Amino acid sequence: MDWSAPVIVLATRPFGEGDALATVFGAERGVWRGLARGGGGRRGSALWQQGNLLAVRWVARLSEQLGALSGEMVHPAAALAMDDSLALAILNAAAAVAEGALPEREPEPQVFAGLLDLITHLSEGAALLSDLVRWEKALLAAVGYGLDLSRCAVSGSTKDLAFVSPRSGRAVSRAEAAPWQGRLLPLPSFLLGEATAGPEDWRDGLRLTGHFLSHAVFGLHHRPLPQARLLLYDRVAAMAARMESPSSCPTQSPNA
Repeated sequence: MDWSAPVIVLATRPFGEGDALATVFGAERGVWRGLARGGGGRRGSALWQQGNLLAVRWVARLSEQLGALSGEMVHPAAALAMDDSLALAILNAAAAVAEGALPEREPEPQVFAGLLDLITHLSEGAALLSDLVRWEKALLAAVGYGLDLSRCAVSGSTKDLAFVSPRSGRAVSRAEAAPWQGRLLPLPSFLLGEATAGPEDWRDGLRLTGHFLSHAVFGLHHRPLPQARLLLYDRVAAMAARMESPSSCPTQSPNA
């Protein structure tokens, strides 16, 4: 059995001397694993970097076997992100979430398209965090844990939605949330179609999708969120804290 397709490298682990076990993700093939000959060596490791888009061929005698992977570079996302630590953090977090959350060998064309869009727009910097949160929301829906942000779970209103229930994943309006606000997850406005977003919104968005990824996806397999995803959240939370700190604001003149 063999197939050829464009894929995104999700993870690579050393195997023996100079080879690697690669996990790749394609639109029609889903998540597949294979042995990349030379993928752990000096020349091959650059090809099989996490986040790269490759044109690969997978070959095995039987479909249930591990199989062998060979590939050619299409888009060197990992190399392009090396000089931007935030872009690299976004790339690593998205790849790690996809590897851990998606079932093997099941087509997920929309999730693939969203991840492809992320890795080809890494130069956009921090603004890409909004797209990462939207992609994680789409991934949750694909694996059966979609969030319902269309209307308030209590009143049915579509206005002033500001929180999400951590149990049901449904939106709650600001007025209805008042008695339980401390128990709810903030809902960033960019998930409701608002065009602008900042560090506080990105932090809240990552917290929101991270909660459901942690409890409804990774938690079911008794695994924590990937370390790369946790580190990205910590980084964005620190960005938000700096924005919220009074010391970060210019001091107003007493004569103003």
